[in-house]
Amino acid sequence: MRDAGGRVLIIDDERPIRRFLSTVLQAHDYATFEASSGEDGLAAVTRYRPDVVILDLGLPGIDGIEVTRRLREWTTIPIIILSVRDQEADKIAALDAGADDYLTKPFGMEELRARVQAVLRRAAVSPASDPEARIRVGAVEIDLARHTVAVAGEEVHFTPTEFELLRLLASHPGRILTHEAILKQVWGLEYADETHYVRTYVNQIRKKLRENPAANVRYILNEPGLGYRFVDLDE
Repeated sequence: MRDAGGRVLIIDDERPIRRFLSTVLQAHDYATFEASSGEDGLAAVTRYRPDVVILDLGLPGIDGIEVTRRLREWTTIPIIILSVRDQEADKIAALDAGADDYLTKPFGMEELRARVQAVLRRAAVSPASDPEARIRVGAVEIDLARHTVAVAGEEVHFTPTEFELLRLLASHPGRILTHEAILKQVWGLEYADETHYVRTYVNQIRKKLRENPAANVRYILNEPGLGYRFVDLDE
């Protein structure tokens, strides 16, 4: 029987931080597991099958970015980065590698818990009422039940957050969705000021849809100062 809150793997080389996080999360009905290095963390994901990973960047051996890349080769498990590094370049690197969220140390436990809950909500699979429900726009096909995306007939890997953002945009063809609306619906109310999240994830999605923003934007149009609009310019 799974714990009410879910299963959380904490990968951090500082034992006091691991112990503190475990204690607080367990008090909110999460089951927690710990690893002190990147290599041990990868093994622990396979062993414990957690619902979410909390990951430090500065690990001995392979670092958090590489751990994220390796996990993304075979799983879409939500990953929250917890790091002292607060530069935008570090955040973008982690998100580009496939992380779902980034929280800078020091942090508030209520904020961390809210973000854990948010990524778990996004990762929860709720099958569409119609098992055949799909969105087809140009060469893109989005299977809403299976949570898969194909481009020109070839399935492309999307993380849960990337899929939810693409689904949101594609479900409102031609409509401008503001940064605020996207943040509220994909990340939650607590992310209202994190506009860089939208930009970073849109860029990741564009690459996977084989778009080059500087040359051949076809599906996701930027509306300066407002947000984004999903269209098929080849129609």
